Amino acid sequence: MVVSVAAMEVWPAIDLRGGKCVRLRQGDYGQETVFGDDPAAMARRWCDAGADRLHLVDLDGARLGGPADGQSANLAAVRAILEAVNVPCQLGGGIRDALAVRRALDLGVSRLVVGTRALKDEDWFRGICRAHPGQLVLGIDARDGRVAVEGWTEVSDRGALELAHNFSTEPLAALVVTDISKDGMLAGPNLQTIREFVTAVPLPIIASGGVTSLDDVRQVRALGASGCIIGRALYEGQLRLEDALRAARETS
Repeated sequence: MVVSVAAMEVWPAIDLRGGKCVRLRQGDYGQETVFGDDPAAMARRWCDAGADRLHLVDLDGARLGGPADGQSANLAAVRAILEAVNVPCQLGGGIRDALAVRRALDLGVSRLVVGTRALKDEDWFRGICRAHPGQLVLGIDARDGRVAVEGWTEVSDRGALELAHNFSTEPLAALVVTDISKDGMLAGPNLQTIREFVTAVPLPIIASGGVTSLDDVRQVRALGASGCIIGRALYEGQLRLEDALRAARETS
């Protein structure tokens, strides 16, 4: 008997710092590679290759105390991306108050990824989820099972699965689960962590960090994740987006 596995979404990542497209290794701002000066052109590149959704990250906003000019440049880059392509975009990084939520949604972002503020003020996050049902995504960035915050510069004492359980009944669009140790390392995803979240949390799970090969895409899909975010592997040519999309949509 052949067991059918549902198709999985693929989210090409566009990480923004100072208005440029970059990638970090394990979230380390000191290990940055710049892949382009024109984020809108990068967005068009992925959409021309078949992308039907994009994952945007404001790295300056994510890190507490990030430079104001960097945040401004990234906001302009997000606006340019939204004007250049006609696909749903989710944005994370620095979404910490109602004004930031409203501003991003008014720009035309489809949904917002919130991490730090959700951990630090659960009542606020519950309220914002209920005010914007289906437009908020909980971003859980973990190192050794603990939640990292402030652009991954701090690791809290809070368990990642515990935080997910606390919001499992809220009207969230999804959870983005990132294993920081895998992010940008081209060494494959943490399948055990993905399995734990898919099994334990009744919300769509988007896996992030380490997806590098077609086999990685197929394994994440087989675990029941609703989507995966792919970054460095696409930028360095280790994985073609067309191939990743095909693997994510295989019928069996």
